[in-house]
Amino acid sequence: MAGGAFLVKESTPGSVFTPEDLCDEHLAIARTAEEFFRNEIAPNVEGLLHQEPGLGRRLLRKSAELGLTGILIPEQFGGLELDLPSALVAAQALARDASYSAWHGAHSGIGTLPILYFGTEEQKRKYLPRLASAEMIAAYALTEPQAGSDAQAARTRADLTANGTTYILNGQKMWITNGGDADLFTVFAKVGGEKLTAFLVERAFGGVSSGAEEKKMGLKGSSTTAIYFENVPVPAANVLGEIGRGHIIAFNILNIGRLKLGTTAVAGAKRALELSIRYAKERKAFGSPIAEFGAIRHKLAEMAIRIYAAESMAWRTAGLIQAASGTELESIEEYAIECSMVKVYGSEALDYAADEGVQIHGGYGYHQDYEIERIYRDSRINRIFEGTNEINRLLIPSMLLKRAARGKLNLSATIAEPVEDEETRLLQNAKQIALLTLGLAAGRYGTALDKQQEILMCLADTVMEVFAMESSWLRARKTGLAAEICAVFLRDAMARIQQSARCVLGACTDGEELRSHDVALRRLTTYEPVNAIALRRKIAEQLLPRGRY
Repeated sequence: MAGGAFLVKESTPGSVFTPEDLCDEHLAIARTAEEFFRNEIAPNVEGLLHQEPGLGRRLLRKSAELGLTGILIPEQFGGLELDLPSALVAAQALARDASYSAWHGAHSGIGTLPILYFGTEEQKRKYLPRLASAEMIAAYALTEPQAGSDAQAARTRADLTANGTTYILNGQKMWITNGGDADLFTVFAKVGGEKLTAFLVERAFGGVSSGAEEKKMGLKGSSTTAIYFENVPVPAANVLGEIGRGHIIAFNILNIGRLKLGTTAVAGAKRALELSIRYAKERKAFGSPIAEFGAIRHKLAEMAIRIYAAESMAWRTAGLIQAASGTELESIEEYAIECSMVKVYGSEALDYAADEGVQIHGGYGYHQDYEIERIYRDSRINRIFEGTNEINRLLIPSMLLKRAARGKLNLSATIAEPVEDEETRLLQNAKQIALLTLGLAAGRYGTALDKQQEILMCLADTVMEVFAMESSWLRARKTGLAAEICAVFLRDAMARIQQSARCVLGACTDGEELRSHDVALRRLTTYEPVNAIALRRKIAEQLLPRGRY
């Protein structure tokens, strides 16, 4: 299925990849990563949080001994040459502490993948073995003081010397994860001040310096600094990809980064839920554990519901990428829309779980002695990392409409055959609403739609809810599990879709046309309520004995 085609094509339960489909090899990788976390990371969390010199580097090198920094790197370059799900399960296992996860993800993900996907054979031979072993620590240097979401506004420049062998790099980058310890940077600079290009820059080249560690709200155990380049001599052989095509590298690496961030956010949300269940069972009020109170059970159940939806989206997307023909890079580019949705939905599910986790802990949730307080602070950056959630929301409908304009997707709304099953009908209607609102917005504003950010945001929310609904529904049908979660989630999602769609209708139509479409929308969003209170209670009753998701 092409990227974005979930809106117009039906999928079967057997066609989607779910966490339940992970094979023994994937589970073995997960166990290895979990054991590494327990034995090496957990005892050193305090050291990380206090920026103990050299600790992040030492832990990365220990993880490299187990192959965890080279899961996607080919064997010929010192890696394990495993698949994308293997990398994701390892990342999830290491995400229990967000600070170490940042060290590891910046190195093995956005720090290494540019070379893996875009490097020449010579560049791969030179750098990948040293990255797989963590002999060199990698970082990704895109953001600048005046260029965040707008990468094309970068001012860092590279000028070719007269003999054509070397570029002289000057400029500054901001918020660089691993910035204080990295040996190798993927740096985006404008050749001649015009052509955005990626360069592989070693600290050893000279002229590369790190600023002080930033004082952050969260991720206090990760290294985040500015990086300064002052007349850095970069060999012409270290141009990554093509001159003037740096944006292609930046965007594609961000796509895979968004998928990984969505999956690690799910892991963080699971931890928040686990801590909340534990505390709710231990804390007593009015003579009873607060876990027995309906309001607390509602929160626990809602955490699980949002985790289930985000997790279903993430693994479905991983499965689409894994099953696609062509190279992994081409597959990642094909499913850029889905990667953006996974990032937004996952990061917001984590924020919800962290926030409600603090609430369940009460005053203790506000105290630094409790892990949930750190999770709350650490979670906030995820809505900014890898492109802000606002940028990703703007991209989702824009990419869909561009695909339609190029003939890659037919977004014409069709009337589905009536079905008796209520949840199938809800899903079909949700797709109709998404197609209707996309068509109305495109018809009303045409190429100027990109200036209507409020409309694009509403469209993105509608499309995301459709993908979340279908991913959850297909997974539940495939596994025969989570029927209660699916029943509540589909109806709540439809209510959110109605709100977003009415906003689009009001902005794109008026008069009789508005009234006609509003009648149609009311018909499409009508559903028979379920006893959501009883279903959430049942979900909570399943969570509490297990003590986790």
